[in-house]
Amino acid sequence: MSHNADAIVHELHVEFESMLSYVKDSQTATADQVERGLFRRLLSLGARLMLLFFALRTAAAVRDTHRLANGALLPYQAEHRRQYFSIFGKLAFWRPYFYRPGVGGASPLDQELALGADCYSDLVRDLVEYLGVGSTYAKVADCFARILGLELSTQAISALVAEDAGDVEAFYAQQAPPASTSEAAILVVQADGKGVPIVRTTAAEPQVRLGKGDKHSRKKEAVVTGLYTIAPHPRTPTEVIASLFHPERTPGTPLRVRTGPQNKRLWATLTGKDAALARLAGQAAQREGPHIQHRVALTDGAEALQDRVQQHFPTFTLVLDFIHADEKLWDVANSLFGETAAQRTPWVERQSLALLSGRVPQVITELRRLASLAETTTSQTTVLTRVANYFERNTACMHYDQYLAHGWPIASGVIEGACRHLVKDRCELSGMRWTPDGAENLLRLRAVAENGDWEAYRRFFQQQRLQRLYGVPGPVPAILENQALTDPEPTLSLRQPAGRAFIMPMLVARRSTQPQKRAA
Repeated sequence: MSHNADAIVHELHVEFESMLSYVKDSQTATADQVERGLFRRLLSLGARLMLLFFALRTAAAVRDTHRLANGALLPYQAEHRRQYFSIFGKLAFWRPYFYRPGVGGASPLDQELALGADCYSDLVRDLVEYLGVGSTYAKVADCFARILGLELSTQAISALVAEDAGDVEAFYAQQAPPASTSEAAILVVQADGKGVPIVRTTAAEPQVRLGKGDKHSRKKEAVVTGLYTIAPHPRTPTEVIASLFHPERTPGTPLRVRTGPQNKRLWATLTGKDAALARLAGQAAQREGPHIQHRVALTDGAEALQDRVQQHFPTFTLVLDFIHADEKLWDVANSLFGETAAQRTPWVERQSLALLSGRVPQVITELRRLASLAETTTSQTTVLTRVANYFERNTACMHYDQYLAHGWPIASGVIEGACRHLVKDRCELSGMRWTPDGAENLLRLRAVAENGDWEAYRRFFQQQRLQRLYGVPGPVPAILENQALTDPEPTLSLRQPAGRAFIMPMLVARRSTQPQKRAA
């Protein structure tokens, strides 16, 4: 080993002995005090071990010449300093740099270590982004500061999210469709929209008090899409009504067990309905095969969305989400009877059963009859007419009796839930404002996490980064910590460097002076 590596090993032994003494001398301390003290010491120990790793790799590096991918030879020039922001702290090490005027320079060890263009380690990036898709960037920064003693600005976190979200589309484009043996017979697509608060691009005129309808920000629609297969589940209108209005089970009556969605894939984007649906159509086409017997597209009653869904999915049967239709009946019942009247529920139950039984025209006729009665108020007439028109316009996609007989889904709960947990729960926290690019980047990584693809995407991103930076094809090496956990007696084989190695590892202050900035 080099002189510096020997020195680090000596420091490690001293530090480890200090940790042993700390435990032995903590006989009057509480468990919490010892645990916290050991954690801080382990972070320091990890930092020195990382420095040892870099020292050994630098000492073993070749310093004769380096050949670029185009065949050009670069002579060794000097040792260049490299920053490395790890979970153990901010480190710095020196590695050989090769340079020729007119050709350029390179540090081959960066490629061997699979380092990115910036200083952040892949583990830091992974943790920052995984926490960031579920919580505000300010809380992520606070978590790093409180637990690891590291200071990250929210601006830096936002930049990491932006960079690492860049390969999400390519990741899903190359991903193979699920095996047909893991799929079910009904291919289902769903789509809906959810507003995301966007920062104003131009300064609004200062107001002492906002007027009616005025807001500090505007919203941009995130189009949320879902794709999955599901097994047929035939049921009767009466069974559906019982589940909605009488959820309590009759003793001794077994519940029908239904399998849930298979290979569900969610997505959210601010690039518009057509872009979102075109992407969804491409993914749906990959899921086609002899195993697919039915194709269903579930939406709410938004006419613009329905029209685009029909354009992008001409072979799918468009189904109006029954829950939306049922809510319209509740609007009527509230208008006719009042929100606390006992007769509301029986009336809605009867009309809902009629809709589920294929008697949509009869329900429309009843609504128009009620609207024409002399005792019906103007406000009631407005509600009755509006709902009747809504049902009339959507009659073609309200054949619920047929859908139930086929065993199709008739509710868009998957996409309703996705609008909430994929978009709203993260993008609409109190006081939150987004730039369109910032929201788009976050939603891409959030979809990766929601789809259960986080680890696969991290590997793909590292592969793409290696290709961009170094022109290296092929997979990222196996994760070493997995090998360490399974190898009972790991061995380390080092090649001695030829000639003198200029190794100057150093441990930088754990906290930076970079100011905190607010971000979503």
